Amino acid sequence: MSQSKLKQVFSYQSWVHAVSGSAGSVIAMSAFYPLDTVRSRLQLEEPERRKALSTWRILRNLIDEEGFETLYRGLVPVLESLCISNFVYFYTFHSLKALRNGGQSALGDLLLGSLAGVVNVLTTTPCWVVNTRLKMKGLGQHGKRNGSSGTDVQYDGLIDGLQYIARTEGVRGLWAGAIPSLMLVINPAIQFMVYEALKRRLTAGGTAKTPPSAVTFFSIGAIAKMIATVLTYPLQLVQTKLRHGNADRNLNLPPDVDTVQMLLIILKRQGVAGLFRGLEAKLLQTVMTAALMFMAYEKIARFVTSLLLSKGGVTAVRH
Repeated sequence: MSQSKLKQVFSYQSWVHAVSGSAGSVIAMSAFYPLDTVRSRLQLEEPERRKALSTWRILRNLIDEEGFETLYRGLVPVLESLCISNFVYFYTFHSLKALRNGGQSALGDLLLGSLAGVVNVLTTTPCWVVNTRLKMKGLGQHGKRNGSSGTDVQYDGLIDGLQYIARTEGVRGLWAGAIPSLMLVINPAIQFMVYEALKRRLTAGGTAKTPPSAVTFFSIGAIAKMIATVLTYPLQLVQTKLRHGNADRNLNLPPDVDTVQMLLIILKRQGVAGLFRGLEAKLLQTVMTAALMFMAYEKIARFVTSLLLSKGGVTAVRH
């Protein structure tokens, strides 16, 4: 690789995008984390446990049954993992974008987003395995929280969790759910493709006199994530269940159940509706989080760029 190409990869521009994406995701997840808790419960608990309840009703039930703090269980390790994950994704995506020859296109963004997603999955899956289990810590059979942990979680933090799973389950346990995660790289790829395409259209190829407003970034971020989530939700459901491990004991799952087997089990026992269980909460959480994340990301990137430009010697960050 030539020196000029290396400079494009290890550039201030990629760094600014990565830092801005990480910061934006942390801000957004902190704001909407309780909705992510509801989404996890709906995906992992037995269907009869919270049948036909709205997202807001489930939030109230969780507070009444387990206390307000349960809505934020596992928040710190999630934010740690999210920061790492989005730094890797944004840095990889924009580095590949800088290396790409020729003009921008939706298909090109889809390909680069997929490649960035593969790198992200391979490097950060262990963090998300720990997070999924921490969030459901103490969830026993039939989806009831009790003194005897149904998930046998013996750790309280990200580092402790990584060490414990590596020691007790090995490498396979750390990368549980990696196969559906690799399939799901299409989710952020579609999200970035739609987002970049809408942003290019709104900015008229960069010739607009004024940048889009914060509300505009929020809106196109929401649209992009909504499309990506609906198209890939069944795989996200399977991913969550596999990361959680064989905790759904009432299903009597084999210890080495794979992605296809899990899909078939859900179809057989819950029907097609089972593949979309928790979609309402997922859409509410992920669309709002992504929208706020993109808005914060764009604002932070412009702010950091202005600081670097004021120091001199740094070119403007390309969006």
